Amino acid sequence: MMRAATPMIVMFGERMQATAEGLSPSAAKPAQAVAAWRRAGLPMRVIEPTPAPLSALERAHDRTYVEDVLARRRANGFGSLDESVAASLPYTSGAMLDGARVAVREGVAVCAPVSGFHHARWAHGGGFCTFNGLMVTALALRAEGLVRKVAILDCDHHFGDGTVDILSRLGDPPWVRHFTAGAEFDRPAQVSAFFARLGEELRALADFDLVLYQAGADPHVKDPLGGWLTTEQLRARDAQVFESLASARIPLVWNLAGGYQRDRSGGIGPVLAIHENTAREHLRVFCAAPGQIPTS
Repeated sequence: MMRAATPMIVMFGERMQATAEGLSPSAAKPAQAVAAWRRAGLPMRVIEPTPAPLSALERAHDRTYVEDVLARRRANGFGSLDESVAASLPYTSGAMLDGARVAVREGVAVCAPVSGFHHARWAHGGGFCTFNGLMVTALALRAEGLVRKVAILDCDHHFGDGTVDILSRLGDPPWVRHFTAGAEFDRPAQVSAFFARLGEELRALADFDLVLYQAGADPHVKDPLGGWLTTEQLRARDAQVFESLASARIPLVWNLAGGYQRDRSGGIGPVLAIHENTAREHLRVFCAAPGQIPTS
């Protein structure tokens, strides 16, 4: 009997959504990505996340900074005091956190369709990032006793300086492994070296309990803030990550991270297409019976 395909677990609720601001579409991207996947007929099990509590946010950030941002006394990572952004922030980090709990408890891969984490430092935001949901998640799961070791696999185009700052502030805890591709790779001539290094990083995760993967769309060759991997190479990146972690049976949560391309109408269709490819690779590797998931 043919095995039925299982749906992709997606942490999504309307409260994660905010008004897009300036160059970055990330605040408004969760609903757009999920809507695109629904239109494409991708099988999903959607779970609405709960907001990350203050206690979780304050493990990764200065308490005054957290309170000031949420109260709109201090600018968010977009440099504004937008009410919708402030209201969404506990839910975007909450999507990563709840997704990680599901991943670890069920031993599965989960998607949290959010962005805006890795430039958020201990006491300030920037680069369209306000709270560092990667560190919020890692520290919360460690405090809850759900993990011993967590890996952050950051394949956004840009250097995850906020994550580095928080880890340094915490004394670079040895139970967190952090790879930020933007620290080393940014040119087409480095494609082979990037895939080799990615393989090395994945092989080093055999005894880890959870991987947090930033599947950024902004390394794409046509991205105005990126520009070195093709569409096919980005999909191969995701396939390599998912296949390796599936083989090692390591729970995974991935997010959308950056992506800034626009189409002729000003929409983010090119970015959504890249994220859809990542979702299709998730379904192929973790969820599909042969022939049951569309390939394009």
